Amino acid sequence: MKKLKKIVGVVLLLFVILALAVVGYGYFLKPKYDGEVVLNAIQKETTVYFDEYGIPHIYAQSQKDAMTTLGYVHAQDRLWQMELMRRIAPGRLSEIFGSVMLKNDKFFAGLGLNEDSEKAIAQLDKNSESYQLTLAYLEGVNQFLEDGPTPIEFQLVGVQKEKFTIKDVYNIFGYMAFSFAMAQKTDPLLTDIRDELGMEYLKDFGIDGSLAHTQLKSFKGKSEAYSKISKSVTSLLENSPIPPFIGSNSWVVGPQKTKCGKVLFANDPHIGFSQPATWYEAHIVTPDYEMYGYYLAGTPFPLLGHNREYAYGLTMFENDDMDLFLETNNPENENQYQTSEGFKNYQLSEKTIKVKDSTNVVLKIKKSHHGPLMNGLVEGLANDKPISMWWTYLQHKNQILDAVYALSHAKNLEHFHQSIELIAAPGLNIMYGDAKGNIAWITSGKLYKMPDNVNANFILDGSNGKDEQKEYYDFSENPYAINPDWKYVYSSNNQVEPMGDYLYPGYYLPEDRAKRIVQLLEPKNDWTKEDFMKMINDDQSSVAPSIVQNILKGIAQKSLSDTEKAAIAQLQKWNGNNGLNEIAPTIYNQFLYHYLQNTFEDELGKDRFAILLNTHIMKQMIAFQIANETSPWWDNKTTSDKTETRKDILTRSFQQTISHLNQKLGNQVSGWTWNKVHTVEHKHPLGEVAALRSYFNVGPFEINGSNEVINNLMFTFTEAGNHQVKAGPSTRRIIDFSDIENSVSILPTGQSGNPLSEHYKDQAELYNQGKFRKMKMNKKEIEGSSRKLVFKPR
Repeated sequence: MKKLKKIVGVVLLLFVILALAVVGYGYFLKPKYDGEVVLNAIQKETTVYFDEYGIPHIYAQSQKDAMTTLGYVHAQDRLWQMELMRRIAPGRLSEIFGSVMLKNDKFFAGLGLNEDSEKAIAQLDKNSESYQLTLAYLEGVNQFLEDGPTPIEFQLVGVQKEKFTIKDVYNIFGYMAFSFAMAQKTDPLLTDIRDELGMEYLKDFGIDGSLAHTQLKSFKGKSEAYSKISKSVTSLLENSPIPPFIGSNSWVVGPQKTKCGKVLFANDPHIGFSQPATWYEAHIVTPDYEMYGYYLAGTPFPLLGHNREYAYGLTMFENDDMDLFLETNNPENENQYQTSEGFKNYQLSEKTIKVKDSTNVVLKIKKSHHGPLMNGLVEGLANDKPISMWWTYLQHKNQILDAVYALSHAKNLEHFHQSIELIAAPGLNIMYGDAKGNIAWITSGKLYKMPDNVNANFILDGSNGKDEQKEYYDFSENPYAINPDWKYVYSSNNQVEPMGDYLYPGYYLPEDRAKRIVQLLEPKNDWTKEDFMKMINDDQSSVAPSIVQNILKGIAQKSLSDTEKAAIAQLQKWNGNNGLNEIAPTIYNQFLYHYLQNTFEDELGKDRFAILLNTHIMKQMIAFQIANETSPWWDNKTTSDKTETRKDILTRSFQQTISHLNQKLGNQVSGWTWNKVHTVEHKHPLGEVAALRSYFNVGPFEINGSNEVINNLMFTFTEAGNHQVKAGPSTRRIIDFSDIENSVSILPTGQSGNPLSEHYKDQAELYNQGKFRKMKMNKKEIEGSSRKLVFKPR
């Protein structure tokens, strides 16, 4: 017995020692929020106060010291995210994840973002403040990289540490710009439809056939190779460890429409959800500068920000800034292609992609004067049908670093407006409000007009020299509204009115959110911050109820079952709300999937139908197509003995919806609540490993909202009807210029990307409940509620 007790005691002691070791190791890996750190590159002592949500408030004697400190604290919370972000554009994810990321690496390595970054850096003014402050930021990042603890992800995956450079900064901005583009997802699909089915089938998509006088020759047989571009690029972005930018809302109300007599500003950029979340918040204060900003991992200047003088934010413009060209090879030399001036040589190059635990892959790249060939970069394209990608971002001088610096250092509205001209791509709606009562909406991007006989919604002819002609507009002709008579500005990725007589082509989202924003803003003239807090969480659709009425009119309602009658009753009384306990959204969204499948899949096939579900154009056309009794899409091509009508398709879709929900949620319609099917989980790349999921991922949570409501929590329609949210507000920000120190915000999960930090997910419940926390700017309040970390110069 004594021997047994001794053995048990030894085992318990070993267990305690192991537990203490794990706790101690975990404590060592956590971000440091108090104490002292020697920071080599700063000139004077700098103090950082971390508030109760881990937001750093940096008080420094110079902007350079502040930026070095920012780099250090940013890295200690987000080094893993920084590492992933900088690897996407040059095609270096396979080095750490292996061949599972090889498709991503081939595409982005071949796209040419890394080379564009090198070119842009060579043209920089090395004495400029933007350049010098960027180097200071990188000094801080690299000191943490060298001296700080290695993130647990680095250890699990086996990442070798490398210093960050200014090229990494440009590559991160480049990937961000690419993720905005929609042409590569949409144009190949529309080209397939045109070539196989005819322009008649595109009327429901808003494509004006009169623009398509010059027809691109179809491939022999089915032109499925076109849509493989769409399929591949969609898959690459969805499977990227850093999600794409998608949409956004913003509105700014002038003093005449607020109770306080000052500007109110709201912004919620819509981005694919991930863990850690997209934005890192930081508040910088120096004798000559203050900014409360939102930063992408690995970048020195905020894309969203405010101070006591002005606030700015962004949404996606959704203009078309990318074209695909079908090149014609020289039949006697595959390394030459046809132009209007004769045959030219392709630009040939090779890149080596390192693959973890496998042999390196040599990527052969061809470029025409339009851009890189997609053949070899995406799967399924035949080499004798070369398709190149022309993209504004790669065709014009890249001044993105200076542009983002200028936005965060604007002297006044005029200076702010002028700085936007530096952004050739991506197209953005940049929103502005200030303490003087000014409000503005200004679009960025190098806008152009195509020839009248060229429709940029299709793959263009690369050989004739005509389809590539572009008439560039002066920046003064970019759409904008500054202090308009109606006293507010807004943006929700909707089609904008042209400054002149040309409607800028693009991949705009439907009117739903824009219409709802105007419905709420227009009649009210006493807006408060609290009103904005409620409005930014609004989940009522302005369009869905009218779509429902068209659906109900089209359904054959004879011999309905009791369950079907109960479902119709729910739809009839629905006002478009998407709250957790609502029943109608469950029925409506399940119906939309069956309607879309029954309408489009027979013509498109499974793969191209899946592509359609991931495009903006699908969202755009639902309201119009579902009301069009003469649409050619209604007839099911697989039933040769019958010509289906709108009523046939809508009735069948409704019956399938009820049958599905009966099986999934039971036969009581009262139990078909939205919370049972609409959920969100914020996924970490390592959370794909089942054993690590609960440690790295945040959620899942039931959540309200839906597609194309202001609280835009987005999902892709699926037959299973598990509406798993993929994207949504990456932050909700409200700036009140009558009480700037009590402006509010929220992040989807937390400030830190370190799973051992208490700030890894401490905002998730607040976010899901539509609540906010203060963006503190009052120094006394910050000092009284924060931990203090002092950085001392060497």
